[in-house]
Amino acid sequence: MTLTNQTRPSDGPTTDTDAPRATTSYWQAVGLVAGREISTKLRDKAFLFSTVFFLFITIAATVLPALLGGGPSSVAVVGAQAAEALDRAGLEVTTVADEQAARALVLDEEVDAAVVVDPTGLRVLALDDAPSDVVSALSSAPPVELLDPLAVDPVVRALIPIAFGMIFFFTSMTFGVQIAQSVTEEKQTRIVEILVATVPVRALLAGKVIAASTLAIGQIVLIAIAALVGMTVTDSGTIMSQLGPAIGWFVPFFVVGFVLLAAIWAVAGALVSRQEDIGSVSMPVQMLILVPFFAVVFGNDNNTLMTVLSYLPFSAPTAMPVRLFLGEAASWEPVVALVVLLASAVAVVLLAARLYEGSLLRTNGRTSLAAAWRNRGN
Repeated sequence: MTLTNQTRPSDGPTTDTDAPRATTSYWQAVGLVAGREISTKLRDKAFLFSTVFFLFITIAATVLPALLGGGPSSVAVVGAQAAEALDRAGLEVTTVADEQAARALVLDEEVDAAVVVDPTGLRVLALDDAPSDVVSALSSAPPVELLDPLAVDPVVRALIPIAFGMIFFFTSMTFGVQIAQSVTEEKQTRIVEILVATVPVRALLAGKVIAASTLAIGQIVLIAIAALVGMTVTDSGTIMSQLGPAIGWFVPFFVVGFVLLAAIWAVAGALVSRQEDIGSVSMPVQMLILVPFFAVVFGNDNNTLMTVLSYLPFSAPTAMPVRLFLGEAASWEPVVALVVLLASAVAVVLLAARLYEGSLLRTNGRTSLAAAWRNRGN
């Protein structure tokens, strides 16, 4: 009788709970976890709102300056003598028959200025303000030899490090905190105990990291497309041609660097059992992001400092693309820096997996790193 009672319960759970383990591989489990995380996030109104908000800000930042600055000046021209020079300057040229017609167009504010010919030469007509762009187009400037033709405009030089830094900083912080909160919430509600009954602990970690990385990269791609469209509409092709190589390298650096940080954020969430305690473990992770951000933004004019930062794992995703944009990195340097970053990411992910396993099921308050390391698999 006793044997019968013991056999039936053991047979029942074996059939129901162990079947997923027998039919689901590790990577299938990772896919299930990642799919669950992505679908949950895509239904989150706050995430969707933030994505739309960032797209709006990106489009506004690229399009509004051109719209507020107005289009090219429109000029009425008598004869063809000045038309070619004005056209080369990007002005809207309208050819008229005589000076009287040109004056009429200016007075009616149908054009911004007019260029007429008299015995003394060319003369510019305007309503109430001298049109500097028309005068510049007609002026004869001396030849100029550029000793450093590849030099970057000072304003652009200051803005590009901030742009790269802010993209990596805010993305890492936003999605990183969400990873930590998700892990802690599952611990606090004891859902994690149900999950690990059918899914390996490392599959949970890999699924969360992959899901967050996919969402972050997707958001960045949308923002990049919006910026590209905005720059194309406003004809900012010069900056885009300079940014091309830097953006091309920024993508792989961003992906690897984000995976590294996402694994650390997951461990931070696993070390505590309550949402209220996340702040105590997240501060060191935030400093790993914050310090490199300010170092790149304020130290980008220091070539020695930027060279060092471009090989450090937490600053390389920002520092190396900035050096490439400024033309201060040799062609082999991004390859070496990316290999160093990739090796560091692999080491950090392996370490994070060990700590994640040792702390995920511990719900008796905050777990120290030493305890998490010792309690792997317990």
